[in-house]
Amino acid sequence: MDVNELLKCRVARFVDRRPDWDAFADARVEGFRRAQHRFIGTGASGKADANAIPAEHFTLSVMFVPPGQGNAAHTHEVEEVFFVLRGKMLVFFEDAAGARAETVLGEWDCVSAPANVIHGFHNIGLEPAYMQVMLGRAAPDLMQYADAGLQARRDAHLQAPAV
Repeated sequence: MDVNELLKCRVARFVDRRPDWDAFADARVEGFRRAQHRFIGTGASGKADANAIPAEHFTLSVMFVPPGQGNAAHTHEVEEVFFVLRGKMLVFFEDAAGARAETVLGEWDCVSAPANVIHGFHNIGLEPAYMQVMLGRAAPDLMQYADAGLQARRDAHLQAPAV
């Protein structure tokens, strides 16, 4: 493949991304609503996206998070990075005993959640937030929810019609 063709298949423009409001099982639950815009790979949603650049070593997406929304506490088998592009996000880490650490990230702030550490985020601002999300594997496993109810229905959301 020549460099012109290579470049053409390696560019993903935001205008061509389609927000997936049903990317995750918890995205159907009030308080956890958000839309994933996939750029490189599928991320931990497990959903195929022919419009995304194929992943080789990591995934990259942009999450649109309305005010008051976020995601449920979860883990991954790989590192996950949140980079706030716009807005104000509360991020947290938890341990198995329930101890929780929180901090607020503003625009251009970043946090790296190590593999197997319970973590999540919540938009505490008054405006929608945009956050870049990166996972450290081309095809990461689906997230593991800390909440048993969400975990039980995690796989079913991939087959169920969007709500």
